[in-house]
Amino acid sequence: MPVHVPAVATPLAPLTTLRLGGPAHRFVDAPSADVVVEALRTADEPVLLLGGGSNVVIADEGWPGLVVRVASTGRRVERRPDGTVVLTAEAGEDWDGLVAACVADGLGGLECLSGIPGRVGATPVQNVGAYGVEIADLLLDVDLYDRHTGAIREHVPAAELGLGYRTSVLKGRDDAVVLRVRYVLPGDGVSAPIRYAELARTLGVEQGERVPAAVARDAVLGLRRGKGMVLDADDLDTWSAGSFFTNPVVPEDAAPADSPRWPAGADRVKLPAAWLIEHAGFGCGHAGPGGRVALSGRHVLALTHRGGGTTADLLVLAREVRDGVRTAFGIELVAEPVLVGCVL
Repeated sequence: MPVHVPAVATPLAPLTTLRLGGPAHRFVDAPSADVVVEALRTADEPVLLLGGGSNVVIADEGWPGLVVRVASTGRRVERRPDGTVVLTAEAGEDWDGLVAACVADGLGGLECLSGIPGRVGATPVQNVGAYGVEIADLLLDVDLYDRHTGAIREHVPAAELGLGYRTSVLKGRDDAVVLRVRYVLPGDGVSAPIRYAELARTLGVEQGERVPAAVARDAVLGLRRGKGMVLDADDLDTWSAGSFFTNPVVPEDAAPADSPRWPAGADRVKLPAAWLIEHAGFGCGHAGPGGRVALSGRHVLALTHRGGGTTADLLVLAREVRDGVRTAFGIELVAEPVLVGCVL
């Protein structure tokens, strides 16, 4: 029997962590995968998939078609003979809630990704990563709805998703929609190897060591809070889309001589965007138009909404920072959030 899919116009700004963006012409809140699929099957207009609204910048004009907010929930743990665990989660599950539940249940592996806002379905799309761990390290497969064929493709392996640095073949598309995700975890209560130097220092361990997952989670949350990267409705430094620019990968000879860097393939290095922004002259709290938007007071990589602003204001600030880095270093910064109806 077809699932009844009501659709109404709704403002989108309150559904994003930036609190910016215009309204949707039509809106469906989809509490199950069945409702997601039915909404997409019957749509005859442009479609925007929305989860937690944490990695998206929506134009002030809003969205002219249908917005489907994925709100499906449910998770399941299956232990395998080798001791590892397959964790299956519906796409609408809150990501940090899932991480917290795993740690509470004695399952390590996801703790370095604590505090990241958004929903499970976005994690393979963006190949979410932080503190030395990426979803690509843990992803087994996904179930997808294929809008071209109208079929649900089950157990699409991670190897087919083109996972790269904050990207995949799913990014920026509405024709292959994640319905649920499966991860492989070690099956014990110990963290993933601590690879990130800042986290290792905070924990007082050598890089590569493992610690209790709960200890690593607490440390990661502390570091993220110190950078305004844990959502708090009363803290304007968290009214952001997270890191606004990706860390650029450049030829080694194009890197500023004194910049930090990490190897990124043959004769290429990855540079910290935050370092480039700071050394191009943009400090914490640097204000955009009318002070309605600004760089976070704690971390220059986050562009924040200070209240009363618009997406246009945010883009003015983003272009100022991008152009300043280009002028200073000849390096082009690229936006990490999905830009909906607008361009940088």
